[in-house]
Amino acid sequence: MSDLPRKAVTRTVKLAALPLGFAGRTALGLGKRIGGRPAEMIAAELQQRTAEQLFSTLGQLKGGAMKLGQALSVFESALPEQIAGPYRAALTKLQEAAPPMPVASVHAALAERLGEDWRELFEEFEDKPAAAASIGQVHRAVWHDGREVAVKVQYPGAGDALLSDLTQLGRFAKLLGPLVPGMDLKPLISELRDRVSEELDYELEARAQSAHAREFAGDPDVTVPDVVHHGDQVLVTEWLDGVPLSEVIADGSQEMRDRAGQLLARFLFSGAARTGLLHADPHPGNFRLLTGDAPDGPPEKWRLGVLDFGTVDRLPRGLPVEIGTALRLTLEGKADAVHELLRDEGFVKPEIELDPGAVLDYLLPIIEPAQVEEFTFTRDWLRAQATRIADPRSPAYQLARQLNLPPAYLLIHRVTMSTIGVLCQLGATVRLRDEMEAWVPGFTTDERSQDTSA
Repeated sequence: MSDLPRKAVTRTVKLAALPLGFAGRTALGLGKRIGGRPAEMIAAELQQRTAEQLFSTLGQLKGGAMKLGQALSVFESALPEQIAGPYRAALTKLQEAAPPMPVASVHAALAERLGEDWRELFEEFEDKPAAAASIGQVHRAVWHDGREVAVKVQYPGAGDALLSDLTQLGRFAKLLGPLVPGMDLKPLISELRDRVSEELDYELEARAQSAHAREFAGDPDVTVPDVVHHGDQVLVTEWLDGVPLSEVIADGSQEMRDRAGQLLARFLFSGAARTGLLHADPHPGNFRLLTGDAPDGPPEKWRLGVLDFGTVDRLPRGLPVEIGTALRLTLEGKADAVHELLRDEGFVKPEIELDPGAVLDYLLPIIEPAQVEEFTFTRDWLRAQATRIADPRSPAYQLARQLNLPPAYLLIHRVTMSTIGVLCQLGATVRLRDEMEAWVPGFTTDERSQDTSA
């Protein structure tokens, strides 16, 4: 029997309780206000209870429910502090852990997928999971050749649970809106659903991870553990020690935060350029800061460990040259050229008329980190951007509603925004422009025109 609650009716009831619970608490809060309690105290209490219910439910169900929770966790920085505060602890739990699968179920799954003699493949195998995530959990072990390994075992019924959850959450998207103010959840849920088949295919994940491991072998900044063995719904990779990024966010030194942030930005841009693949699940649980034999520094010796390649975007030529070109033209203040490029790429539909100057005004604050030599990412900065775009009274809000996000850019956009969210959680000071100049086509030269003439 599956240990993932996968009966459609059971999961639907639990998920349906989220918006209903929020509505009930809102009504209760109104009653308390009539009774004289301060509105601020009531709001904080409602948010705390909502956060606890939301992420407790998503974590218990695993599957697509928890996948949504992890995706939301990186956007916590954009929420107002009075809302983000109660959410933060619950979000962090989702980044690193979930209720584990029983030991008997793990053994049965390994016997089914690796053979009845699966224990002969390992010198040691720890029954207690080292980590548990949305569709599988990880066990620490020693491979038969003596290497320490991580064994990822997919939950039985994960595929059905993913599709069921995300379909149901898609129906609830508007009702769930108040849980995460200022964010349109429907496109995020739709995009996650489109990636289900890739997420479940451990052979695809093994290929993507192996490609990164080969490319970054011996790299002074980034480490990707090699794939040791893969089979149907079981993936064995080299073990990677290090400080989880969620711990760096919680109580890391400023040096750790800055180094982790710089390396995260470097990996975002260089990974696509070097492998033709974009790691598309940048929540803190998938990264480690490796301090190795220099735990006290210097920070330049610390590396970034990268895990979980279950979702990648395939970009054979790296990031599209149009992205770098648009950023360069925006920084140069060439409003007409930016507007033309966005129209050519489908960001502005043919029937929409926009003022090029207004487009430039909309974009410049967002790309502020690329304008300066180094930039300190903060929650306050991200909240200011989110407020500017989400406020119906703002010109930015009106313009944003007229822009379109072409399907080819959807995953790139989510990865970029998620990475920025993590950088703001870290509070890292990063030389972002350096990474863009080194790795983003079109950012320093007009490569687009060269490609067109070729």
